[in-house]
Amino acid sequence: MTGRPGRTGKGGNQAGAGDLLELVRSGRAVTRGALQQATGLSRATVGQRLDRLFRAGWLREGAGGPVDSPLGGRPSITLEFDDSHAVVLAADLDTRHARAAVLSLTGEILAEHGGTLVVEDGPEAVLGELARWFSELLTKTGHRGEEVCGIGLAVPGPVDSETGRVVQPPIMPGWDGYDITGRLSRAFTEHTGAPSVPVLVDNDANLMAYGEQRTGHPDCTAFVLVKVSTGIGAGVVVDGSIYRGVDGGAGDIGHIRVGADALCRCGSYGCLAAVASGGAVARRLAASGVPAASGSDVRDLLAAGHPEAAALAREAGRTVGDVLATVVTLLNPGVLMIAGDLAGTPFLTGVRELLYQRALPRSTAHLDVVTSRLGDRAGLVGAGALVVEHLYAPERAEERLSEMGV
Repeated sequence: MTGRPGRTGKGGNQAGAGDLLELVRSGRAVTRGALQQATGLSRATVGQRLDRLFRAGWLREGAGGPVDSPLGGRPSITLEFDDSHAVVLAADLDTRHARAAVLSLTGEILAEHGGTLVVEDGPEAVLGELARWFSELLTKTGHRGEEVCGIGLAVPGPVDSETGRVVQPPIMPGWDGYDITGRLSRAFTEHTGAPSVPVLVDNDANLMAYGEQRTGHPDCTAFVLVKVSTGIGAGVVVDGSIYRGVDGGAGDIGHIRVGADALCRCGSYGCLAAVASGGAVARRLAASGVPAASGSDVRDLLAAGHPEAAALAREAGRTVGDVLATVVTLLNPGVLMIAGDLAGTPFLTGVRELLYQRALPRSTAHLDVVTSRLGDRAGLVGAGALVVEHLYAPERAEERLSEMGV
């Protein structure tokens, strides 16, 4: 919305029901009078638009607001987004582990499940198993498949947001170009008997960044999250929206060359992920006789205070911090968040050492370098939010209302 009378953000047409819903959800206008003022619509037209939203079950009346008039009178009835009319399913895939959840439309996790799920087993098996988890979680929460409005999925690879397909993912063999949305939608129907629902897919670091920014740093207009686990990736949120680049490749810092001779899974030598990821640290530990096969093993060693793991994590942090000095200088974010298996004190110390040494003082003067607040749930929260923001955006909301016949 532009806020100018009688206009929406696109095309100059009168505000529709979807635009009014957006105003209420954002908190910019939560009474009928405020909606009239924000849109320039007449009282009768606002009433007609709101009636559609009430019939769809998307809005409800809340408590009375303050009395604005000095002459007194009855308080205005506030309007609220009714998050009880549907739920969202979300899943976050890593290389050897996954999490799934049922979320409310306002982002509350109602039930979740985590377990071993090996991405190298391929999309058919993995997505089928996720759908089974979804069915069990719905039963656990007492919700029916018909109450699900959409599914969000975070994957450890670059995603074409237009098609929902991963594009040449280095650590997802067999997934390149696969129809993830179609397969997961069909599997959901197979396991629940419910009609198919929209499926949205995005990179895991993108969705972690989205979830963390929305819940913990909503006023930060330039937010960067770096996930350091089996690989390394970054998610960037600018003005409240995920920045994906031209074809979904933005934030793929794990394949920036850092001058080493280590072979990366992408086939190149010297990639940041081959030198400083959780997987890289695990390989160095294993070579010295310490049992470690993955980033999660390194996380466990760090939690136990293992000195060699801590030293290698700090060294990896310095290498990543050197790269992040360029990222920070380029993007000038307000928050740089470190997440993933290595996101502990040793790694963060290493990042800060090189970042503040190499980046321009102006770029770091108002920068907060922090660790994840949502932890393992960040990708789930971000995936759920992605679905909700897509389905209840003004234009899509109008389409859905028409499909519902209201």
